[in-house]
Amino acid sequence: MQVPPLYSALKKDGERLSTLMKRGEAVEAKPARPVRVYSLSLQQFQPPLFTLDVECGGGFYVRSLVSDIGKELSTCASIQELTRTKHGPFTLEEHALHEDRWTIDEIARSLEHCMSLFPGEQSHKKFKTELPGETAVSREDK
Repeated sequence: MQVPPLYSALKKDGERLSTLMKRGEAVEAKPARPVRVYSLSLQQFQPPLFTLDVECGGGFYVRSLVSDIGKELSTCASIQELTRTKHGPFTLEEHALHEDRWTIDEIARSLEHCMSLFPGEQSHKKFKTELPGETAVSREDK
């Protein structure tokens, strides 16, 4: 069970809790809800810093996990760096487009590949490129 953080994308009356908090409005914590952690391992420990590898389900807040670890140790803890290495069928290693390949053609080709990973009709749609003032051109038409 995990209590979602107040600064999150969760909504109250159609607005993100984080937006309400930034405006100074009172926000009540949401109740704890079930989350899944498939694996949790300590990768590196150099006091006071440590590195975790977490494989978890949707709706899990790594920042809350780190905060809870700090509380259990009667101290505080925060995240220095957070990298999402996988989301659904996408992995950072296989699907991230490296900066030296940031061209419109490479981006379109990468998006087409990623779209093919989705099931059903979504995978058959082609990505379209469009610049301001231009008509969209399907990649398959080029």
